[in-house]
Amino acid sequence: MDRVLVTGGAGFIGSCFVQYLLGRDSARQILVLDKLTYAGHLCSLRSVASHPSFEFVKGDIADRPLLNDLFTRFAPSAVIHFAVESHVDRSIDAPLDFVMTNVVGTAQLLEATRGYWDSLPPNRQSTFRFLHCSTDEVFGSLNSNGLFTEQSVYAPNSPYSASKAASDHFVRAYCQTYGLPVLTTHCANNFGPFQYPEKLIPLMILNAIDERSLPIYGDGQHIRDWLYVWDHCTALESVLFRGRAGESYNIGSQNERSNLEVVHAVCDALESLAPELFHRPLKDLIVHVEDRPGHDRRYGIDATKIRSELGWEPAFSFETALRETVAWYLQNRDWVEEVTRGNFDRQRLGVPIRNQTGTPKSTW
Repeated sequence: MDRVLVTGGAGFIGSCFVQYLLGRDSARQILVLDKLTYAGHLCSLRSVASHPSFEFVKGDIADRPLLNDLFTRFAPSAVIHFAVESHVDRSIDAPLDFVMTNVVGTAQLLEATRGYWDSLPPNRQSTFRFLHCSTDEVFGSLNSNGLFTEQSVYAPNSPYSASKAASDHFVRAYCQTYGLPVLTTHCANNFGPFQYPEKLIPLMILNAIDERSLPIYGDGQHIRDWLYVWDHCTALESVLFRGRAGESYNIGSQNERSNLEVVHAVCDALESLAPELFHRPLKDLIVHVEDRPGHDRRYGIDATKIRSELGWEPAFSFETALRETVAWYLQNRDWVEEVTRGNFDRQRLGVPIRNQTGTPKSTW
Protein backbone atom coordinates (compact mmCIF):
# COMPACT_ATOMS: atom_id res chain seq x y z
CA MET A 1 0.00 0.00 0.00
CA ASP A 2 2.38 2.63 -1.27
CA ARG A 3 -0.26 5.13 -2.43
CA VAL A 4 -3.00 6.11 0.03
CA LEU A 5 -5.95 8.40 -0.68
CA VAL A 6 -7.16 10.03 2.55
CA THR A 7 -10.55 11.74 2.58
CA GLY A 8 -11.08 14.32 5.30
CA GLY A 9 -7.35 14.46 5.88
CA ALA A 10 -7.39 18.09 7.06
CA GLY A 11 -9.70 17.31 9.97
CA PHE A 12 -8.78 16.15 13.45
CA ILE A 13 -8.19 12.40 13.14
CA GLY A 14 -7.36 12.57 9.44
CA SER A 15 -4.58 15.14 9.84
CA CYS A 16 -3.05 13.20 12.73
CA PHE A 17 -3.16 9.98 10.70
CA VAL A 18 -1.46 11.64 7.71
CA GLN A 19 1.30 12.99 9.95
CA TYR A 20 1.68 9.59 11.60
CA LEU A 21 1.74 7.64 8.33
CA LEU A 22 4.32 9.89 6.68
CA GLY A 23 6.43 9.69 9.81
CA ARG A 24 6.37 5.91 9.56
CA ASP A 25 7.28 5.74 5.86
CA SER A 26 8.33 8.93 4.12
CA ALA A 27 8.34 7.21 0.72
CA ARG A 28 4.63 6.36 0.88
CA GLN A 29 2.60 8.71 -1.34
CA ILE A 30 -0.41 10.33 0.35
CA LEU A 31 -3.12 12.34 -1.37
CA VAL A 32 -5.50 14.21 0.93
CA LEU A 33 -8.93 15.20 -0.33
CA ASP A 34 -10.76 17.64 1.96
CA LYS A 35 -13.56 20.14 1.47
CA LEU A 36 -12.07 22.45 4.14
CA THR A 37 -15.29 23.06 6.01
CA TYR A 38 -15.22 24.81 9.39
CA ALA A 39 -13.45 21.81 11.00
CA GLY A 40 -10.92 21.09 8.24
CA HIS A 41 -7.87 23.34 8.03
CA LEU A 42 -4.61 23.22 6.12
CA CYS A 43 -2.80 24.55 9.17
CA SER A 44 -3.36 21.14 10.75
CA LEU A 45 -1.17 19.71 7.97
CA ARG A 46 1.51 22.39 8.11
CA SER A 47 4.17 19.94 9.32
CA VAL A 48 3.83 17.82 6.16
CA ALA A 49 2.76 20.45 3.61
CA SER A 50 6.18 20.57 1.92
CA HIS A 51 6.81 16.84 2.13
CA PRO A 52 7.59 15.42 -1.34
CA SER A 53 5.25 12.45 -0.73
CA PHE A 54 2.28 14.62 0.22
CA GLU A 55 -0.37 16.17 -2.03
CA PHE A 56 -3.52 18.08 -1.11
CA VAL A 57 -6.66 18.58 -3.21
CA LYS A 58 -9.58 20.72 -2.05
CA GLY A 59 -12.81 19.02 -2.99
CA ASP A 60 -16.02 17.26 -2.00
CA ILE A 61 -16.38 13.48 -1.71
CA ALA A 62 -19.77 13.87 -3.41
CA ASP A 63 -18.10 15.28 -6.55
CA ARG A 64 -17.95 12.20 -8.80
CA PRO A 65 -16.04 13.77 -11.71
CA LEU A 66 -13.36 14.95 -9.27
CA LEU A 67 -13.21 11.54 -7.61
CA ASN A 68 -12.91 9.76 -10.94
CA ASP A 69 -10.09 12.07 -11.96
CA LEU A 70 -8.22 11.52 -8.69
CA PHE A 71 -8.51 7.75 -8.90
CA THR A 72 -7.26 7.76 -12.50
CA ARG A 73 -4.38 10.13 -11.84
CA PHE A 74 -3.26 9.02 -8.39
CA ALA A 75 -4.02 5.28 -8.72
CA PRO A 76 -4.26 4.57 -4.97
CA SER A 77 -3.55 1.20 -3.44
CA ALA A 78 -5.79 2.08 -0.48
CA VAL A 79 -8.46 4.58 0.53
CA ILE A 80 -9.06 5.63 4.13
CA HIS A 81 -12.29 7.51 4.61
CA PHE A 82 -12.41 10.13 7.39
CA ALA A 83 -14.49 12.80 5.62
CA VAL A 84 -17.50 13.37 7.86
CA GLU A 85 -19.76 15.83 9.59
CA SER A 86 -19.06 14.71 13.13
CA HIS A 87 -20.50 16.91 15.88
CA VAL A 88 -23.71 15.60 17.46
CA ASP A 89 -24.85 19.09 18.48
CA ARG A 90 -24.51 20.38 14.92
CA SER A 91 -26.49 17.39 13.65
CA ILE A 92 -29.40 18.50 15.85
CA ASP A 93 -29.35 21.92 14.18
CA ALA A 94 -28.79 20.74 10.59
CA PRO A 95 -29.46 16.99 10.14
CA LEU A 96 -29.62 17.12 6.35
CA ASP A 97 -26.04 18.38 6.15
CA PHE A 98 -25.04 15.13 7.81
CA VAL A 99 -27.09 13.09 5.37
CA MET A 100 -25.47 14.80 2.40
CA THR A 101 -21.88 14.31 3.57
CA ASN A 102 -22.00 11.13 5.61
CA VAL A 103 -24.51 9.16 3.55
CA VAL A 104 -24.61 10.58 0.02
CA GLY A 105 -20.92 11.50 0.05
CA THR A 106 -19.90 8.04 1.25
CA ALA A 107 -22.09 6.41 -1.41
CA GLN A 108 -20.50 8.55 -4.13
CA LEU A 109 -17.03 7.70 -2.84
CA LEU A 110 -17.87 3.99 -2.81
CA GLU A 111 -19.16 4.14 -6.39
CA ALA A 112 -16.02 5.92 -7.58
CA THR A 113 -13.88 3.43 -5.68
CA ARG A 114 -15.77 0.47 -7.18
CA GLY A 115 -15.31 1.78 -10.71
CA TYR A 116 -11.58 2.20 -10.13
CA TRP A 117 -11.20 -1.16 -8.35
CA ASP A 118 -13.01 -2.96 -11.17
CA SER A 119 -10.38 -1.64 -13.59
CA LEU A 120 -7.42 -3.03 -11.64
CA PRO A 121 -5.63 -6.26 -12.54
CA PRO A 122 -6.40 -9.20 -10.20
CA ASN A 123 -3.16 -8.91 -8.23
CA ARG A 124 -3.87 -5.25 -7.38
CA GLN A 125 -7.53 -5.91 -6.68
CA SER A 126 -6.60 -8.49 -4.06
CA THR A 127 -4.32 -6.10 -2.13
CA PHE A 128 -6.50 -2.97 -2.43
CA ARG A 129 -8.34 -1.82 0.72
CA PHE A 130 -11.09 0.70 1.52
CA LEU A 131 -11.02 1.59 5.23
CA HIS A 132 -14.13 3.30 6.58
CA CYS A 133 -13.58 5.09 9.90
CA SER A 134 -16.82 4.99 11.88
CA THR A 135 -17.92 5.47 15.48
CA ASP A 136 -19.22 3.50 18.44
CA GLU A 137 -22.19 5.90 18.52
CA VAL A 138 -23.96 3.83 15.83
CA PHE A 139 -24.69 1.23 18.53
CA GLY A 140 -26.71 3.61 20.69
CA SER A 141 -26.55 3.75 24.47
CA LEU A 142 -25.39 1.22 27.04
CA ASN A 143 -26.64 0.84 30.57
CA SER A 144 -24.15 0.40 33.41
CA ASN A 145 -23.18 -3.09 32.18
CA GLY A 146 -21.83 -4.51 28.96
CA LEU A 147 -19.63 -3.33 26.11
CA PHE A 148 -20.05 -2.77 22.39
CA THR A 149 -18.69 -5.63 20.29
CA GLU A 150 -18.45 -5.97 16.53
CA GLN A 151 -21.75 -7.87 16.69
CA SER A 152 -23.66 -5.19 18.60
CA VAL A 153 -27.02 -4.19 17.16
CA TYR A 154 -27.21 -0.77 15.51
CA ALA A 155 -29.42 1.65 17.47
CA PRO A 156 -28.41 5.26 16.63
CA ASN A 157 -30.06 8.01 18.67
CA SER A 158 -28.87 11.23 17.01
CA PRO A 159 -28.94 12.47 13.41
CA TYR A 160 -25.13 12.19 13.42
CA SER A 161 -25.05 8.55 14.54
CA ALA A 162 -27.93 7.69 12.21
CA SER A 163 -26.00 9.10 9.26
CA LYS A 164 -22.89 7.15 10.27
CA ALA A 165 -24.94 3.97 10.66
CA ALA A 166 -26.27 4.45 7.14
CA SER A 167 -22.78 4.93 5.77
CA ASP A 168 -21.64 1.75 7.56
CA HIS A 169 -24.42 -0.19 5.87
CA PHE A 170 -23.45 1.17 2.45
CA VAL A 171 -19.84 0.09 3.03
CA ARG A 172 -20.95 -3.40 4.04
CA ALA A 173 -23.30 -3.61 1.03
CA TYR A 174 -20.51 -2.76 -1.40
CA CYS A 175 -18.47 -5.59 0.06
CA GLN A 176 -21.31 -8.11 -0.05
CA THR A 177 -22.73 -7.06 -3.42
CA TYR A 178 -19.65 -6.12 -5.43
CA GLY A 179 -16.81 -7.79 -3.55
CA LEU A 180 -15.10 -4.46 -2.74
CA PRO A 181 -12.43 -5.24 -0.10
CA VAL A 182 -13.58 -2.98 2.72
CA LEU A 183 -12.66 -2.59 6.37
CA THR A 184 -14.69 -0.74 9.01
CA THR A 185 -13.57 0.56 12.39
CA HIS A 186 -15.73 1.77 15.26
CA CYS A 187 -13.74 3.98 17.59
CA ALA A 188 -14.29 5.41 21.04
CA ASN A 189 -14.30 9.17 21.74
CA ASN A 190 -11.05 10.61 20.41
CA PHE A 191 -9.07 13.45 21.96
CA GLY A 192 -5.68 15.03 21.36
CA PRO A 193 -4.01 17.81 19.37
CA PHE A 194 -5.69 19.42 16.35
CA GLN A 195 -9.23 18.68 17.60
CA TYR A 196 -11.68 21.45 16.72
CA PRO A 197 -12.69 23.12 19.99
CA GLU A 198 -16.41 22.41 19.80
CA LYS A 199 -15.71 19.00 21.40
CA LEU A 200 -15.65 18.49 25.16
CA ILE A 201 -11.94 18.35 26.03
CA PRO A 202 -10.59 21.22 23.90
CA LEU A 203 -13.65 23.34 24.73
CA MET A 204 -13.03 22.87 28.45
CA ILE A 205 -9.31 23.62 28.07
CA LEU A 206 -9.88 26.85 26.19
CA ASN A 207 -12.76 28.03 28.37
CA ALA A 208 -10.70 27.37 31.49
CA ILE A 209 -7.72 29.31 30.10
CA ASP A 210 -10.04 32.27 29.53
CA GLU A 211 -11.78 31.66 32.88
CA ARG A 212 -15.13 31.23 31.16
CA SER A 213 -17.76 28.82 32.44
CA LEU A 214 -17.21 25.09 31.97
CA PRO A 215 -20.63 23.84 30.84
CA ILE A 216 -21.54 20.18 31.39
CA TYR A 217 -24.72 18.63 30.02
CA GLY A 218 -27.20 17.36 32.59
CA ASP A 219 -25.75 15.66 35.65
CA GLY A 220 -22.35 15.10 34.02
CA GLN A 221 -22.55 11.34 34.49
CA HIS A 222 -22.66 10.44 30.79
CA ILE A 223 -19.80 8.00 30.27
CA ARG A 224 -17.47 7.59 27.29
CA ASP A 225 -14.42 5.46 26.54
CA TRP A 226 -11.67 7.99 25.76
CA LEU A 227 -9.11 7.16 23.04
CA TYR A 228 -5.95 9.23 22.46
CA VAL A 229 -5.72 10.11 18.78
CA TRP A 230 -2.14 8.83 18.44
CA ASP A 231 -3.24 5.44 19.79
CA HIS A 232 -6.08 5.54 17.30
CA CYS A 233 -3.58 6.14 14.49
CA THR A 234 -1.59 3.03 15.38
CA ALA A 235 -4.81 1.02 15.49
CA LEU A 236 -5.87 2.28 12.07
CA GLU A 237 -2.47 1.42 10.65
CA SER A 238 -2.85 -2.12 12.00
CA VAL A 239 -6.32 -2.51 10.47
CA LEU A 240 -5.37 -0.97 7.11
CA PHE A 241 -2.28 -3.10 6.57
CA ARG A 242 -3.19 -6.32 8.39
CA GLY A 243 -6.95 -6.40 8.84
CA ARG A 244 -9.08 -8.99 7.07
CA ALA A 245 -11.14 -7.62 4.18
CA GLY A 246 -14.83 -7.51 4.96
CA GLU A 247 -14.28 -7.30 8.73
CA SER A 248 -15.01 -4.58 11.27
CA TYR A 249 -12.84 -3.76 14.28
CA ASN A 250 -13.71 -1.89 17.47
CA ILE A 251 -11.03 0.48 18.77
CA GLY A 252 -11.07 1.54 22.41
CA SER A 253 -8.69 2.02 25.33
CA GLN A 254 -10.84 0.92 28.29
CA ASN A 255 -10.62 4.48 29.59
CA GLU A 256 -14.22 4.99 30.62
CA ARG A 257 -14.79 8.31 32.34
CA SER A 258 -17.87 10.40 33.06
CA ASN A 259 -17.95 13.86 31.52
CA LEU A 260 -17.64 15.36 34.98
CA GLU A 261 -14.55 13.25 35.71
CA VAL A 262 -13.01 14.38 32.42
CA VAL A 263 -13.61 18.05 33.18
CA HIS A 264 -12.14 17.64 36.67
CA ALA A 265 -9.07 16.01 35.11
CA VAL A 266 -8.70 18.87 32.62
CA CYS A 267 -8.84 21.37 35.50
CA ASP A 268 -6.21 19.46 37.45
CA ALA A 269 -3.87 19.23 34.46
CA LEU A 270 -4.19 22.94 33.67
CA GLU A 271 -3.53 23.98 37.25
CA SER A 272 -0.49 21.71 37.32
CA LEU A 273 0.96 22.85 33.98
CA ALA A 274 0.16 26.58 34.11
CA PRO A 275 -0.80 27.65 37.66
CA GLU A 276 0.20 31.24 36.95
CA LEU A 277 -2.74 31.66 34.55
CA PHE A 278 -5.51 31.19 37.07
CA HIS A 279 -6.89 33.33 39.85
CA ARG A 280 -9.32 30.87 41.41
CA PRO A 281 -9.91 27.09 41.45
CA LEU A 282 -10.96 26.06 37.95
CA LYS A 283 -13.58 23.62 39.23
CA ASP A 284 -15.49 26.66 40.49
CA LEU A 285 -16.19 27.47 36.82
CA ILE A 286 -18.18 24.25 36.26
CA VAL A 287 -21.88 24.78 35.53
CA HIS A 288 -24.51 22.16 34.71
CA VAL A 289 -26.71 23.10 31.75
CA GLU A 290 -29.76 21.59 30.05
CA ASP A 291 -29.02 18.15 28.68
CA ARG A 292 -29.06 17.74 24.93
CA PRO A 293 -31.86 15.78 23.23
CA GLY A 294 -31.16 12.10 22.68
CA HIS A 295 -27.98 12.17 24.78
CA ASP A 296 -26.64 8.60 25.03
CA ARG A 297 -25.86 7.64 28.62
CA ARG A 298 -22.83 5.38 28.18
CA TYR A 299 -20.47 4.00 25.54
CA GLY A 300 -17.99 1.24 26.22
CA ILE A 301 -15.78 -0.61 23.74
CA ASP A 302 -14.76 -4.25 23.72
CA ALA A 303 -11.50 -4.15 21.71
CA THR A 304 -10.70 -7.86 22.11
CA LYS A 305 -10.79 -8.53 18.37
CA ILE A 306 -8.20 -5.95 17.31
CA ARG A 307 -5.99 -6.87 20.25
CA SER A 308 -6.09 -10.62 19.63
CA GLU A 309 -6.08 -10.65 15.82
CA LEU A 310 -3.76 -7.73 15.09
CA GLY A 311 -1.80 -7.41 18.34
CA TRP A 312 -2.73 -3.75 18.82
CA GLU A 313 -2.46 -2.16 22.25
CA PRO A 314 -2.80 1.50 23.27
CA ALA A 315 0.51 3.01 24.33
CA PHE A 316 -0.78 5.90 26.47
CA SER A 317 -2.66 6.03 29.75
CA PHE A 318 -5.58 8.44 29.89
CA GLU A 319 -3.73 10.65 32.39
CA THR A 320 -0.57 10.90 30.27
CA ALA A 321 -2.52 11.52 27.08
CA LEU A 322 -4.70 14.19 28.67
CA ARG A 323 -1.69 15.99 30.10
CA GLU A 324 -0.02 15.99 26.65
CA THR A 325 -3.24 17.28 25.10
CA VAL A 326 -3.59 20.11 27.61
CA ALA A 327 0.06 21.06 27.07
CA TRP A 328 -0.47 21.14 23.29
CA TYR A 329 -3.41 23.54 23.53
CA LEU A 330 -1.49 25.77 25.93
CA GLN A 331 1.36 25.95 23.44
CA ASN A 332 -0.74 26.34 20.28
CA ARG A 333 -3.16 29.18 20.88
CA ASP A 334 -2.27 30.52 17.43
CA TRP A 335 -3.71 27.35 15.84
CA VAL A 336 -6.89 27.74 17.88
CA GLU A 337 -7.25 31.35 16.80
CA GLU A 338 -6.66 30.46 13.15
CA VAL A 339 -9.24 27.66 12.97
CA THR A 340 -11.99 29.35 14.96
CA ARG A 341 -11.71 32.92 13.68
CA GLY A 342 -15.15 33.89 12.37
CA ASN A 343 -16.41 30.32 12.69
CA PHE A 344 -17.02 29.47 16.33
CA ASP A 345 -17.33 31.57 19.48
CA ARG A 346 -17.74 28.58 21.81
CA GLN A 347 -21.46 29.13 22.23
CA ARG A 348 -23.81 26.19 22.61
CA LEU A 349 -24.91 24.37 19.46
CA GLY A 350 -27.90 22.08 19.08
CA VAL A 351 -31.57 22.59 19.88
CA PRO A 352 -32.05 23.30 23.61
CA ILE A 353 -34.64 21.39 25.58
CA ARG A 354 -37.83 23.46 25.84
CA ASN A 355 -39.85 24.23 28.91
CA GLN A 356 -43.58 23.56 29.23
CA THR A 357 -44.54 26.77 27.41
CA GLY A 358 -42.47 25.78 24.38
CA THR A 359 -39.93 28.53 24.98
CA PRO A 360 -36.27 27.48 24.68
CA LYS A 361 -34.58 27.41 28.05
CA SER A 362 -31.40 29.38 28.53
CA THR A 363 -28.14 28.04 27.16
CA TRP A 364 -24.69 28.83 28.48
